[in-house]
Amino acid sequence: MTPLPASVVSDTFPGVAWTDDARRDAFHQWLAALVPAHGLRLETLRAASSDASFRRYLRIDGAHTSCIVMDAPPPHEDVRPFVSVATLIRDAHLNAPQVLAQDVKHGFLLLSDLGSRLYLCELKTAVAAQDTTTVDRLMRAAVSALVAWQQRVDASTLPAYDDALLRRELALFPEWCVQREFGVTWNADEQAAWATTCDLLVHSALAQPTVAVHRDYMPRNLMVCDGAAVAEGVLASPGILDFQDAVRGPISYDVASMLRDAFISWEEEQELDWAIRYWQQARKVGLPVPADFGEFWKPLEWMGLQRHLKVLGIFCRLKHRDDKPAYSADLPRFFNYAHKVAVRYEGFGPLARLIEPLMGATRIDAFY
Repeated sequence: MTPLPASVVSDTFPGVAWTDDARRDAFHQWLAALVPAHGLRLETLRAASSDASFRRYLRIDGAHTSCIVMDAPPPHEDVRPFVSVATLIRDAHLNAPQVLAQDVKHGFLLLSDLGSRLYLCELKTAVAAQDTTTVDRLMRAAVSALVAWQQRVDASTLPAYDDALLRRELALFPEWCVQREFGVTWNADEQAAWATTCDLLVHSALAQPTVAVHRDYMPRNLMVCDGAAVAEGVLASPGILDFQDAVRGPISYDVASMLRDAFISWEEEQELDWAIRYWQQARKVGLPVPADFGEFWKPLEWMGLQRHLKVLGIFCRLKHRDDKPAYSADLPRFFNYAHKVAVRYEGFGPLARLIEPLMGATRIDAFY
């Protein structure tokens, strides 16, 4: 393809910056070729959002509606899992972006646009207004969609959330949070206590029935799509995003992720209410949850603890490796999540003693 002249690039895409001229030219040529089929108006291309990865999202207007463009540069990102899981979700009659066009080699996708009403923003607005009705309506919809996800999304082709992956995730905590963020080196006894903690968490996770696991099922990755035009039989709201890391794994994982979120926290009474509603719906449709809720809540809390330790490591890695320090502002939330569970269950006392010195000034009781 003949590269677009620099003047054309500058005039047509004034709000989109590129650090790689060759990648920019490949993108522009690809997008320009899609104009006839999708009625794209190139001059409307603008930033939509970014996330904790190397991906970014752009929005562009079409003849009748807007579309989203994913820019996922190889070798940092691979769009094939996104395309594959998007198909699984839509086959399950859930609301995910439709892949309209793709350039797998360069990491470009044209997607249907689920809008701009992020669950997280709507929940925070409702909380600030003390609008408990809206909060409960949104969260109940998220619970129902999760039950449908676990019931309908085919997990057979997804990677296994196995021993090795669980332990790689846990290893992020001592490497990036303990050592890099706080400059702490554990002695032999402390390392042994950590190894015991990991064994307990991994054993609990692997003992659970398996389903399709989103791995980040939380308000930041859900969209309010009430009234959106969707295919017949598709659950309109919430719209589901950021699912490319889906795996086949523990049934409690996404419930824990939803209830103990990275960016908004709930009173435990409220967590229990939504967890019970999930458990009741899951039992009704035949998902493999225990007959007694108490036997579900404990492994859910342990699964959440594994996730919280992982996220503490990831947020510190984002700060120190990827120059994205904003995520570290939520470290106190995750320390409090982790400590709360560690002091509640026998066997995690040594973990509580490991993390208490790290909490220090970061411990903010308001996050409970």
